[in-house]
Amino acid sequence: MSNIPIDQRSAATVRLLACAIAGSSLFVVAVLVQSFTRAGFDPRVHALSMLALGDIGWIQTLTFVLSGALILASVAGFRRALSPGRGRTWGPVLIGLFGVGLIWGGLFPTDAGLGFPDDAPAGIPEPTAIGTLHNLSPTLIAVSLVAACIVLARRFAGMKRWGWMAYCIATPVAYLLLGFVAFPLGDFRWVLAGGAIIWSWPAVIAWDLVREVRGGMPAASARSREEAAA
Repeated sequence: MSNIPIDQRSAATVRLLACAIAGSSLFVVAVLVQSFTRAGFDPRVHALSMLALGDIGWIQTLTFVLSGALILASVAGFRRALSPGRGRTWGPVLIGLFGVGLIWGGLFPTDAGLGFPDDAPAGIPEPTAIGTLHNLSPTLIAVSLVAACIVLARRFAGMKRWGWMAYCIATPVAYLLLGFVAFPLGDFRWVLAGGAIIWSWPAVIAWDLVREVRGGMPAASARSREEAAA
């Protein structure tokens, strides 16, 4: 049992959860702003990872790494704030893998092509070793977030929190549907829209937990009382 007073532990938990809110928000805002303002970048045909290329590609590289680090820092906050039960172990782990995927994407940039940046070939490039490593990033991000949504949907269902359960189900469904729509339409903006929905999900869950912690009792106690009353 920790000797740290409840108030101090709660404040630390809020700060850790705030890292998830900051990390997800930073990533979504930075990607969307750059996608529609970066010279030569066309969100209809260029994947968002290509924002890390070119003279100011460092902005997106920094976004990848900083957002990922913030998400990783939040894992301890999720672990503290979730009471024992379904999802308490795997929920934070999967959210942490989202952070790992972001950092991975920053460390290993994608290949240039499709005319971006300016000196890139016009067609789809031959994959390099670094580019192939980068391709693990979007896969890890997608799989970890979809799995995290499912894990916490089961948790909320067990607690009879139907609205939150529905949100956790609707998020990956929207993400996958928008992603699939993008390819026949030939427009990656649909992928961007779906991504913004699921990348924001950890921030929304973290905000709900922050409200509980700030409500005057430890989140674990709040959850236990809610379960007992159900």
